[in-house]
Amino acid sequence: MRAIRYEQFSGTVEVADVPDPAVPVDGVVVEVAASGLCRSDWHGWMGHDPAITTLPHVPGHELAGTIVAVGPGVTQWSVGARVTVPFVVACGTCRACRDGSPQVCLDQWQPGFDGWGSHAELVAIPRADRNLVHVPDELDLAVAAGLGCRVTTAWRAVVDQAAVAQGEWVAVHGCGGLGLSAILVARARGARIVAVDLDPARLEQARAAGAEVVLAADAEDLVELLREVSGGGTSVSIDAVGSEEAVANALHGLAEGGRHAQVGLLPAGSHVPMDEVIGRELRILGTHGVTAARVADVLDAVAEGALVPQHLAGDRLTLEEGAVAMVGAVGTRTAGLAVIEPAS
Repeated sequence: MRAIRYEQFSGTVEVADVPDPAVPVDGVVVEVAASGLCRSDWHGWMGHDPAITTLPHVPGHELAGTIVAVGPGVTQWSVGARVTVPFVVACGTCRACRDGSPQVCLDQWQPGFDGWGSHAELVAIPRADRNLVHVPDELDLAVAAGLGCRVTTAWRAVVDQAAVAQGEWVAVHGCGGLGLSAILVARARGARIVAVDLDPARLEQARAAGAEVVLAADAEDLVELLREVSGGGTSVSIDAVGSEEAVANALHGLAEGGRHAQVGLLPAGSHVPMDEVIGRELRILGTHGVTAARVADVLDAVAEGALVPQHLAGDRLTLEEGAVAMVGAVGTRTAGLAVIEPAS
C-alpha cells in the first residue's frame, strides 16, 4: 500500500510503498476513504509525543473508511461496513474504562501514535468491537473523517466538560480546525462567542462559523477587550492552540469563577498562571478525547442537521499534498478541516 512515512523525527516526509497491515485478532483493516490532517500529526513528526517509539512511522488518527478484513475475535463487524473510530482506542477493562471514561483509558492505543496510522490506503484498528463507530450512509466519509478528533474533542470540551449554556460568553483562543469546531458546537448550544486568532482569514472563518466578536491575538489590550465585550469576563474560555500566551490571556479574560477548557497541547514545562486560578476561583478542565458513543452522537447530529459543519470544510488532498501540508501548513497556519484522500 501507499502511505505517508517519515524515518526520523523532523526529517523528510514522503509517500512510500509500505507493507499492508496485518489484521489484528480483535480488530479490522479499514480501506481509508479519508484521513483528517491535524496539528497533532505535526507534533508527532516533531518528536513531541512519547507514544511514537519506533521509526519509520506512518501518521494519521482521524479516519473514516470501509472494512476490508476482519479478525477472528471480532463479532460485531463485517467486511463492507462504513466506520470511523475515536482516536483513543480503549481497552474496555482498565479502571478508567470500567468507570465510564474510556477516553482516558489507562491502556489506550492511538492510530498514528502507538501504531501506524491512517495517512495511508489501509489502516489496522484493534479492539474493534469496543471502539468502531458506524458512519450513517447519508454522511460523506470525508466529512466523517474531518469530524475526527477535532470536532469530537471540541464537543467534549464544550458540552461535557465546560457545560456551556445558552447565552454564556465563550472565548475561543485559536481558530484552526479545533477552534472552529469549538465555535460551531458552542454556537449550536446558544452561546455567544468571541474568537481570538492572529490570522485575519481564520477570524473571518470564525465569524462565518458563528463568532459574534473576533479579536486579534496580538492586540496589546486583548484581555481588556475580552472583558469589555463580554460584560466583565467570559464564562468559559477554550485554548485550542496550545501556548502559554493563549492560556494566560484566556484565564485573565475569564469572569470570576469561570471555566477554562484546555484542549490545545502545551509544550512540556509550560507555565500556567495558577495565582489567577486560585485568586479568582477559576476552574481548569482538561479535555483529551471522547468515547465511541459520543462520536456516534456527533455523527448523528451532523446527519440530522443539528450540527452543520460546512464552515469547517478545508482542502481535500492527495497523499503527496498531505505529506507537504503536514510538515508545513499544519505546523504553521491552515484554515478549516483538511482531509487526505489516499485513493485520489
